[in-house]
Amino acid sequence: MRAASFHPCRRAAAVRAGVLAGGVLAAAVALAHDPSADPEKTEAWTPVPPVVATPVGAAPSDAVVLFDGSGLAAWESERGGDAPWKVADGAMTVVPGTGGIRTRRDFCDIQLHIEWRTPAGTRGFDGQDRGNSGIFLQERYELQVLDSYDNPTYANGQAASIYKQAIPLVNASRPPGEWQAYDIIWKAPRFSDGGGLLAPARITVLHNGVLVQDDTVIAGTTEYRGAPSYAPHGCAPIYLQDHGSEVSFRNIWVRELQAR
Repeated sequence: MRAASFHPCRRAAAVRAGVLAGGVLAAAVALAHDPSADPEKTEAWTPVPPVVATPVGAAPSDAVVLFDGSGLAAWESERGGDAPWKVADGAMTVVPGTGGIRTRRDFCDIQLHIEWRTPAGTRGFDGQDRGNSGIFLQERYELQVLDSYDNPTYANGQAASIYKQAIPLVNASRPPGEWQAYDIIWKAPRFSDGGGLLAPARITVLHNGVLVQDDTVIAGTTEYRGAPSYAPHGCAPIYLQDHGSEVSFRNIWVRELQAR
């Protein structure tokens, strides 16, 4: 009977496996005796993150509450003076023709939560005429508010678009008359002392809990006509637009983020 032969390829594979196993064992032994492999060497105890309370249905404990349904003290008219919008049933609603409103405080990098609702009655309205408003970060960069539920329009002008710049990843819109939410991470643009752009603004947005803008780079200020561009500026208010529709807002709060 012929003795079984060991194929050269199998022999080479066995040799390689033996070498690999030996190498892994040697590395494990070396790590066991290496004082730098002590798990405590890779533990960071400082800085200790501050505690933020997150009560259900309420703003985080470190948030600036901009609207809780009780009044518009944190807002002013774009034309100067008190904000002229209507407050009822825990919501504030655009009064068409009175102009937009803006926060009395300026903001740079923020986390912003804001809930909004377009009018339930849509007969005779479509496209950009249906539930149109906008949230302007630093008064210059618009995140579109629009009734985009079964309402075709240009994609970079629908709800959750960076108006005329960035199309949302998906359309997460609810029907008109239902409350919706944006959760926004905003990183303000950086400018040099001479006014040059060091870093463009960036935005991440969740619409009704769904990611729709993923660290999107902002090309510049929002423009209805023409190309966006940058001009140096500092922190600035959050601005809500009057676009002729009775859009409502509620539960607005902001957390100021520390630059890293």
